[in-house]
Amino acid sequence: MEKKDQEICWVLTGPTASGKTALSIRLAKAHDCEVVCMDSMQIYRRMNIGTAKPMPEEMEGVPHHMIDVADPDESFSVARYQEMAEECIADIHARGKRALLVGGTGFYLRALRQPMAMGDVSADERIRAELEAIAIEEGGKQRLHDMLEVADPVTAARLHVNDSRRVIRALEVCRLTGVPFSQQPQLQTESRYQYCVATLTMDRSLLYQRVEKRIDVMFAQGLADEVRGLLDSGVSADAQAMKAIGYKELVPFVRGEATFEETDYLLKLNTRHYAKRQLTWMRREPDVLWVNALAPDAYDRLENWYVNGVGDVSKGEEA
Repeated sequence: MEKKDQEICWVLTGPTASGKTALSIRLAKAHDCEVVCMDSMQIYRRMNIGTAKPMPEEMEGVPHHMIDVADPDESFSVARYQEMAEECIADIHARGKRALLVGGTGFYLRALRQPMAMGDVSADERIRAELEAIAIEEGGKQRLHDMLEVADPVTAARLHVNDSRRVIRALEVCRLTGVPFSQQPQLQTESRYQYCVATLTMDRSLLYQRVEKRIDVMFAQGLADEVRGLLDSGVSADAQAMKAIGYKELVPFVRGEATFEETDYLLKLNTRHYAKRQLTWMRREPDVLWVNALAPDAYDRLENWYVNGVGDVSKGEEA
């Protein structure tokens, strides 16, 4: 299973509320792993409840990396995650441990498995300045991504709307050469590591019940106070982090512009849709073991996959 000169990393992904934390801690303790967070919201400091960030008591002494590495008012690109996560993995392996990546952000996983070189085409400062000016406008990142989707839908599908550095570079190359970035020679680089990936799933109705129960718990833990505290401290409602599910729905509520019932309904609806999108994304990923998180043999299947490379990856359907 392992390619020459590639160390293996274990990856446990799956939709929100699927039980990744408990299973990952069990795996980590049994196999001397350290966890590398693969969640685009748990990277932010002071955003704990709405991100379902694992608390120290849940970690049970297992070291966790890539949690609380950015402030809520700063942008955080996919490229930056890739760079920092690979540094964490290298450090973990250098100490004789194994890296276990845990989270549901598919863009992060793809960036690690399929890193993109930026091409050999020279930069054009005029074009780049023009595109960078668009990026800082309100809605500018989305506008740039829409432009790329027209010019090069293949590359657009691989890049997150917030990864403006790479979106700009892809547009720059398209404009300079007249050839889509995805068709440029030698665009793909080989990943430094080999990622052994498993995804948790379960009956959709049960997953949605777990999602709604989790949100009830978040409200009880003080989600509204967390959002209010962020806003009161000066974090803009337009910040990248505040546009995430679990925060954007709460802003009108803490400002007195929406009722609790409206907010609760919208947050549960958006989170259910997000969980569905996470599953859809993972079905596009190759070589993934799908495991019913609620099955009695879930842990055994994961362990057999990671340790022995044994498991059926022929389909990505609900278990």
